[in-house]
Amino acid sequence: MDSLFKHSNKLISETETDFTRYMYHRINWKNRFLGLIGPRGVGKTTMILQYIKKNLPQSQTLYVTMEDFYFAKNRLLDLADTFTKKGGKYLFIDEIHKYSDWSRELKLIYDYHKDLNVVFTGSSVLDIKKGNADLSRRAVIYSMQGLSFREYLMLFQGIDVPEFTLEQILNHEVETPNIPNPLAFFDEYLKKGYYPFAKEEDFNLKLQQVVNQTLEIDIPTYAEMNVATGRKLKQLLAVVAESVPFKPNMSKIAEMLNISRNNIADYFLYMEEAGMLAQLRSNTGGIRSLGKIDKIYLDNTNLVYALAKENQNVGNLRETFFINQLKVNHEITSSALSDFKMNEIDFEVGGKNKGQKQLINAENGYVVKDNIEKGYLNTIPLWHFGLMY
Repeated sequence: MDSLFKHSNKLISETETDFTRYMYHRINWKNRFLGLIGPRGVGKTTMILQYIKKNLPQSQTLYVTMEDFYFAKNRLLDLADTFTKKGGKYLFIDEIHKYSDWSRELKLIYDYHKDLNVVFTGSSVLDIKKGNADLSRRAVIYSMQGLSFREYLMLFQGIDVPEFTLEQILNHEVETPNIPNPLAFFDEYLKKGYYPFAKEEDFNLKLQQVVNQTLEIDIPTYAEMNVATGRKLKQLLAVVAESVPFKPNMSKIAEMLNISRNNIADYFLYMEEAGMLAQLRSNTGGIRSLGKIDKIYLDNTNLVYALAKENQNVGNLRETFFINQLKVNHEITSSALSDFKMNEIDFEVGGKNKGQKQLINAENGYVVKDNIEKGYLNTIPLWHFGLMY
């Protein structure tokens, strides 16, 4: 255990705390048992290390990762027992899904150690949900996604911008005098501003690794797929990446990839939960709407640039950004009149020359335009929707 404490203290001391993710202030850290899940590479590990450094006594706190060789021969439950006997109060467990018996042992830790606060993270949304049945009455689960445009401005450009609500944006209450050229920054964000590790070298290579690990390891392992099926996921993602956007035809996809039509909807759902895709569902009420997928997008614009290569489509990029940023706080559906519907409001997304004809019959509609700095009437700049978290 001494080596674990040494490694933990080293990581905590080296963690920078100047910038924290949006989820940092949304989490109720006082919960005795909480989980943080989300796609690979969005900054979960950094955030929990920041919380430890800023708030907890180092002598009573231990951060461990399930990738540590220590757990090849030692049980997590035994570690928790020893840690509490030595006066430990706060146990942070990273990459929990890489520990084979994680769900059962976490439940036992919660039940046996009433004075121990446990925070765990998982890179695979799928795996945490798979084990969540045992934890549903115990753990509070938070989900985190990548950087908003607002967070990108803070982390990459050092520009501090407040959060704005949807209502403030639609009422033209966004004031950002300290952003000298928002459209230039916005263009850069779309290419490489969603993942915090874009500040490091070889971003494109690392992003490809995130995609490969998600599709070849995370999903196949926890959805009990074979290697060949994992390769089909990559082919399926490539089909979506090259579409503008993708309107699923299950029979055609099944024939193209030589896979069962009955499995395709499950594959899309797995990739959505793992942070690779976003599925736009119809706004039809009732349980029937759960199965109606109108369009499928890549999860974020960085993935579009990385995977679509020369087939990038500007309209697809705009819509991808819009749904990605708004899904954090709002439920978005398709619309019979426009591109998106949210809270009975229709949104039509386009370039600066986009007209109003799609919204003629809309009771409450807005045109969302790219390449404009300021809005007017029912016209809103696209980049403003990146300031919501």
